Amino acid sequence: MKQFAALVYTIGTSTKTNEKLQALQDYFAAAPEKDMVWVIAVFSGRRPKRIVNSTFLKDLCIEICNIPYWLFEECYHTVGDLGETIALLLPEPGTLAAGLQDVNTTEKTLSYYLEHFISILKEPDEIRKTFILNSWQQMDRNEKFVFNKLITGGFRIGVSQTIMVKALAKTKQVSPSVIAHRISGNWDPATTTADDLLSESSSTIDHSKPYPFYLSYAVEGEPADLGDINEWTAEWKWDGIRGQIIKRNNELFVWSRGEELVTEKFPEYHAFAPALPDGLVLDGEIICLDTSAGDGIIKPLPFAVLQTRIGRKNISKKQLTGAPVGFIAYDILEYEGKDLREEPFINRRTLLEQVIATVNNPMLLISPTVQATDWQTLHTSRAGSREKGSEGLMLKRNNSPYLSGRKKGDWWKWKIDALTIDAVMIYAQKGHGRRSNLYTDYTFAVKDGDKLVPFAKAYSGLTDKEFAQVDAFVKRNSIEKFGPVRTVKPELVFEIAFEGIAASNRHKSGVALRFPRISRWRSDKTVDEINTLDDLKEILRMYNAGI
Repeated sequence: MKQFAALVYTIGTSTKTNEKLQALQDYFAAAPEKDMVWVIAVFSGRRPKRIVNSTFLKDLCIEICNIPYWLFEECYHTVGDLGETIALLLPEPGTLAAGLQDVNTTEKTLSYYLEHFISILKEPDEIRKTFILNSWQQMDRNEKFVFNKLITGGFRIGVSQTIMVKALAKTKQVSPSVIAHRISGNWDPATTTADDLLSESSSTIDHSKPYPFYLSYAVEGEPADLGDINEWTAEWKWDGIRGQIIKRNNELFVWSRGEELVTEKFPEYHAFAPALPDGLVLDGEIICLDTSAGDGIIKPLPFAVLQTRIGRKNISKKQLTGAPVGFIAYDILEYEGKDLREEPFINRRTLLEQVIATVNNPMLLISPTVQATDWQTLHTSRAGSREKGSEGLMLKRNNSPYLSGRKKGDWWKWKIDALTIDAVMIYAQKGHGRRSNLYTDYTFAVKDGDKLVPFAKAYSGLTDKEFAQVDAFVKRNSIEKFGPVRTVKPELVFEIAFEGIAASNRHKSGVALRFPRISRWRSDKTVDEINTLDDLKEILRMYNAGI
């Protein structure tokens, strides 16, 4: 655990990618194999289930430290992270509580703790309490912080899976794309060995194993800078959940981009499974579709409709009818059991068209290409994206392979301009991580007559200098305090950008925004000049009309 805590500290305090990469390489070269498997799991989203909730851990810390509740809350609001607050408050090792110290003081590994978490998941509170106290007594501050984050299910770390894959690739001396594929799929770190996971000769066969997703970057500069338009294919970009449909061993599997196996959440896909050839992997968009127009015309429903299906274990007939889910295919990664990722995109696209045409199902479609002889014509086509329910265009180089992760050069997303509205900040809350001492999470409002109606939260879009300026304003102009939230004078105006908008009964404003963020600080405007709730609803009307 001490070794892993040191790794987390190095990664958490470094801002340089190469330093993080080197720290991971050093860890993988020296760590026990079981710990290595667990680190791969934790860093790729396979964290253990929450063993105790934050209230349980907080109350235990207050009891051990013998401090009043209000003092803990003040410390928490200052630090901004529960796990770190507790680690800072707890006494040094061996001084917590008489009679609870574990007689076995041998240093424990990361895998010991994570597997012990699993064993006590359903045990009574008293057993979990004793385990936590004994663990705290043997840990330094860094170890306690990591332990607290893991046991509450809140572990996050500032390192991408791509960096981890690169470190593993250097350690094992194989290509990153091979490592990325080997660590994907449905595997359990508690029962999987390093050899099972990383060895080329592993006897473990996982028919459900997906391929790492290829992710695009936003177009930089002008698309014409990409060169001859004839070397590129343009497709519509859709707003759903990126996924892979896999058929192997005559079984159907569906994976989300977050490497979650979601087959049972989308039973509609079983309808076209018999027509799919075995040994097939399709990459595309999981999306709700209105097929009433027929003839393969893509008419996507708002993302908010898809959200009614996300996270539900059981899908009712009403949901199947009201939010019918289809699949818009972008690419074909495997055919008849052969990995096609090194084939040129244009060849994969031709084969994909043939497969989709053979299946002939209105809920399994292919993303149409957008024909243009020059970049200006394509620019004009892109302007009509919202009318088609699209976010814009994808630009793919015809001779490009299907790579792993986010790469620049061959795949670009050329999205339409975001929707915007001017609003005033009315609430502020401290951020997390390096911003835990600054007010960086804001709530914004528009006018409704003489009232201000909150409609969105955002915490990105400003520079560090601007965040510091807003933080100073909040501290000088706080009106009320509700736990970590401060009500502030409604004076600072910001332009809020967002990708989509939908009606919502859960929000006071009656609308919900998709991906809201701060576009710019409108220091040139006063609160009297912000937009109104009617303006927001007019944007909703126009958005639904595809205008």
